[in-house]
Amino acid sequence: MTGENRGQETDPSTLKAVLHRWADARRFADAPLGSTAWWDGALRLRSPEGSETFVDQHGHATVAWKYGTYSTGWQDLPFPAQELIPSWTADTPAATRLTVRLRVRDAQGGESPWFVMGHWASSDEVVHRTTVPGQTGSFGTADVDVFVAAAGRPVLAYELEVRLARTDDAPEGPSVRALQLSASAIPADRRQTVSGPGGAWGTVLDVPRRSQELHTGHSPQWDGGGEAWSAPACTAMLTEYFGCGPADSEMLWIDPADTAPQVDFTARAVYDYAYKGCGNWAFNAAYPARYGLAGLVTRLRSLNELERFITAGIPVATAQSFRIGELAGAGYSPAGSIKIVCGFTIDGDVVVNDPLSETDDQVRRTYPRGEFEHVWLSASGGGGVVYLIHPPSLPLPDNVPGLEPNW
Repeated sequence: MTGENRGQETDPSTLKAVLHRWADARRFADAPLGSTAWWDGALRLRSPEGSETFVDQHGHATVAWKYGTYSTGWQDLPFPAQELIPSWTADTPAATRLTVRLRVRDAQGGESPWFVMGHWASSDEVVHRTTVPGQTGSFGTADVDVFVAAAGRPVLAYELEVRLARTDDAPEGPSVRALQLSASAIPADRRQTVSGPGGAWGTVLDVPRRSQELHTGHSPQWDGGGEAWSAPACTAMLTEYFGCGPADSEMLWIDPADTAPQVDFTARAVYDYAYKGCGNWAFNAAYPARYGLAGLVTRLRSLNELERFITAGIPVATAQSFRIGELAGAGYSPAGSIKIVCGFTIDGDVVVNDPLSETDDQVRRTYPRGEFEHVWLSASGGGGVVYLIHPPSLPLPDNVPGLEPNW
């Protein structure tokens, strides 16, 4: 199929989405720098602007950190947004971390306080990666990885800040290769028109298959495998698809009888110690940076849009929840799950790796296009959220002409 029908997502009742990205010297120079600077392909600590005592609430001792900050400055949005999701691609060597904060402006010009959207570290040996619960106010709520605007107070502008921190004995500081923010406005649930072909019908990518159910009972300190591990199973599959993953020497703590130890490794590496789970989208998108991969979280407006990624050779992790009977062939009703869209049949139905399967062989499934799209795009089912992982050498496809860029 050709892509001549692309762009038919212009129905005004479809969700609105936009992505802002900082990923080069020009973009990072758009706002004043604190004590950070862009060089050698990343934002780095130049000279610390201050020191702080960071109290790890999840088991490690209090540690003194030196830090520098970068702020995007206030950024206007092209529409009133209900939800904002930051994500990043960063290298955080031992004894370093990032803190990502967000504040918003509403239609009345009011400015919110700062919301902490995550303390990120790729390892858990010096500091635990975590979100911060209990951040609710008149402007909205930091709901794990998503800022949700209060009813009647949509966001018109935002400011994003990243703090790069290191301990005194850290041999090197953290670095940020990309910083992103996805903003969206999601219409009320309805039975939308099924999107037409977008160029990928008949294309299926050969993504490795990993069942989360084979890990039931594993690593109870990281949420115990099984039905709790759809995100790390998908993230492990995406990372493996691009020929990356942990070395055997990094997985010696995993039972040698485990047939897919990379799934257990990924679960530990994305675990959110406050949320007490592995489903933090930003953390899953950030994890593969340790292998040189880039990641981001965004929202897509249709399967027609998603097909662009399949054509480009990039499988996509999609989030959805649904009730029994809403997705033919699923046979279950999860509160929330992640599935990798690997491609499409010649008739446009959706070919996925669904890790909520008893064996690896059963992971590959096909779902009816209309049912999958409805569940995934609906406000109650997922709102079109995805996370993407790809090597920098494999560029993302072009955005849809005439619509706000959302990747």
